[in-house]
Amino acid sequence: MQQFHQTFFEESFEGLDIMENELLNLDVGNADNESINTIFRSAHSIKGGSGTFGFTAIAEFTHVAETLLDEMRDGIRPVTQEAVGLLLKSVDVMRDMLTVYKDGGDMDADNIALVQGQLEQLLGGDSSNAASSQEASSSSSNAEGWLISFRPHIEMLRTGNDPVRMIYALAELGEIETKVDISELPSFTDLNPEDSFLSWEISLKGDIKKEDISEVFDWVEDECDLDIQALTSETETVAEDTTTATIETPTATTESTEAASKPAAATKTASAKKPTESASIRVGIDKVDEIINLVGELVITQAMLGQVGGEISTDETHSTYQMEKLVEGLAQLERNTREIQESVMRIRMLPISFVFSRVPRLVHDLSGKLNKKVNLVTLGEGTELDKTVMEKIGDPMVHLVRNALDHGIETPEQRLAAGKDETGTLTLNAYHKGGNIVIELSDDGAGINKERVLNKARSNGLVGENETLTDDAINDLIFHPGLSTAAELSDVSGRGVGMDVVRKNIKSLGGSVRVDSNEGEGATFTIQLPLTLAILDGQLVKVGDETFVVPLVSIIESIQVKSDNLNGIAGKADLYQLRDEYIPVIRAHNVFGMEDNNASLNDRLMVVVEGDGKKAGIIVDDLLAQQQVVIKSLETNYQRVDGLSGATILGDGTVALILDIPGMIEMYKTIGAPEPTAPVTPPEGGDSNIADEAA
Repeated sequence: MQQFHQTFFEESFEGLDIMENELLNLDVGNADNESINTIFRSAHSIKGGSGTFGFTAIAEFTHVAETLLDEMRDGIRPVTQEAVGLLLKSVDVMRDMLTVYKDGGDMDADNIALVQGQLEQLLGGDSSNAASSQEASSSSSNAEGWLISFRPHIEMLRTGNDPVRMIYALAELGEIETKVDISELPSFTDLNPEDSFLSWEISLKGDIKKEDISEVFDWVEDECDLDIQALTSETETVAEDTTTATIETPTATTESTEAASKPAAATKTASAKKPTESASIRVGIDKVDEIINLVGELVITQAMLGQVGGEISTDETHSTYQMEKLVEGLAQLERNTREIQESVMRIRMLPISFVFSRVPRLVHDLSGKLNKKVNLVTLGEGTELDKTVMEKIGDPMVHLVRNALDHGIETPEQRLAAGKDETGTLTLNAYHKGGNIVIELSDDGAGINKERVLNKARSNGLVGENETLTDDAINDLIFHPGLSTAAELSDVSGRGVGMDVVRKNIKSLGGSVRVDSNEGEGATFTIQLPLTLAILDGQLVKVGDETFVVPLVSIIESIQVKSDNLNGIAGKADLYQLRDEYIPVIRAHNVFGMEDNNASLNDRLMVVVEGDGKKAGIIVDDLLAQQQVVIKSLETNYQRVDGLSGATILGDGTVALILDIPGMIEMYKTIGAPEPTAPVTPPEGGDSNIADEAA
C-alpha cells in the first residue's frame, strides 16, 4: 500500500487547505450549506483514506470533527464562531498528524487530546455517540435493529467499491437478512461488468448504533442511495416470499479488519525527521500536450539534418545548396530547443496563490489575538513562478505578514483617533516584471517611525551620533539583525529576529527586498525574485583570461571610466561619480585574486550593478555576448565560494562562473580595498557621510 502513500498525503494536505479556506470564509450565523458540505467532504475523504492506510490516529480524530460538521450540515447545530475556531484548530492537528505519518517524528499527544476533548465537549459528550442528538435518541430506543435500503449508483463498481464486502461488514454487526432487487439487470448481451445494476433491502437485527452502520457505507456515501430506518416490532421485515440469505463472514475479513485497526509503525520514531519537500507536482494536460507537439517538431528537424548530413559531399556544385539547408536546419533546431526549454520550465511554474493561501488563516488568528480588525486583499493570484522558489518564499512572507499586523496596522481605537477606518487593510499583490516576479505587501497602518528606528540604531552603535541618513537608508535599517523597536516582547514579534531572516532567505533565492514607508500612512515591502532558479539571462564578461557571467537583472548600465569622475577615500576605495551619486569601484581581479596588469582605471570598462539596494561599479576587461545560461550549483558539485552564485557550461564546453552581485559587494567590504588610484579628495559637495556610505 505504500506506493499510494505519496498521493494520499498530497491529496490530504490539499483537502486541509480547502477546509481551512472554506472555514475562514464561512458566514457565521448564516453559513452557506454548500460550503459546509465542501468542508465535510474533505474531512470525510481524509478519514476514509487514513483508515484504509492504517493511519488510525488520524481517522479517529477526524471522525470527531466530522461528527460536528455533520450536525452543522443537517441543521441540528448552528454555525458559531466557537465551532469555526475549534474546527480550524482541528485542521492544524490533522496537518501535524499527517506530517508525522509522512516524515516521521512524535505525535503531540497532549494537543491532540486537548482539541479532541474540546470537540467532544462542544458536541455535548462522548463523540462516539450518534452523529447527531436525534440519532443518539433513536439508537437507544430501538434495540430490535435496522432496515437498510442500499441502491448503488451505476458507476460505483468503477471506483473499486464492492457491495458484497459492505454486506459482509454489516453481518459482523448482527443478524442479517437480505433481499436483492434484480429488476434493473439488463440482458446478458447488454451487460457491462463494470456497471452496478443491483440493489438491496437489508434487515439487520441486534443492539446496534446507527453510526456504526453509516460507517460501513462511508466510502460510497456519494455513490449510492442509502436509507437507514429503525426496525421495530411493527416494522415490516424482508418479505417471506423472497429469497433470504444469512451471511457468514469469512475469518479472513475479521483478521484484515483487526490488522487495519493497528496503529502504523510510523506513528513514533526515535527522533524527529526534517520535513521533506514535495517530490511531485501537478501539471495541466495542456502543458504536457505542448511538449509532446514540440518533441514531434524536434524529431522532424533531426530527420532533416540527418538527411542533409547524408547528402554532404565534396562536390562544389552541391556544397552551397547543402550548406544553406544545413544552416536552415540548425536555425530550426535552435528554435525547437528554445521552445522545448520554455515549455519544460512552464511545467514547474505554479500560481502564487499556493503561497497567498497561507495568509488568510494567519491574518484571522493574529488579528484576533492582537484585537485588531484587518481586511485582507489579494491581487495577481494567478501569477506564476517556479515551484522551488515558491516553496522557499513561504516563510519570508509569513514574517512580513506578522510584522505588518503587529507593528504596522493599529488597533481600532488608534485608527479612529487618527481619522482612519477602524478596519485596517493588508494588500498582497504579485505581477511579472521583465524576467522576474514582484511581490508587494502593503498596509495602511502607522508606517515606520523613522526617529525611533534611527535612535535605536544609534544606541546599538550602528549609526554615528552625528551621522545623517536618507529616508531609504533609515528604512533599510529594520533589516539589520537584532534591531527591534517593539515596546515589549511578545510571541508575535519584538525580539529583533525575523526581518534579517527575510532578507537573508530572499537573497539566497537571488532576489531582493526593500521597504517604502510614509509615517502615519503605511508601508510597502517589495520583493523581487527570479521566475526560476534553473536558468538566467546573463552578460558574459572577460576578466583576465577567465569568462564570468553577470546576471542581467543586476546590471544598470555599462560605461567607460573617465578619470575626471574618480575620487579616492584614504584607506577605503576608489569612488566614481555617476551623475548625482558616488558608487564604489570594485576591481574583479582583486576580489578573485587574479593578476591585473593595468593599474590605471582610466578608460577601463565598468559594469554598473545593483544588489540589495546598493550600487557598485565592477571593472572588467571586455564585454562579450548576452545569453541564457543554465545554472549549475557550485555548492553541490564543489563547495560554496564567496562572490559566486554558481557556474554554467558555455557553448564551446568551457566553464564560466556566475557572479553573486550582493555577495561581491559584501565580500569587497570585508576583504578591504587596495589603496585608491585616484587622488584622495572629498567628493564634490563635501559630505563625507555620503562617501562613507558608498564605500
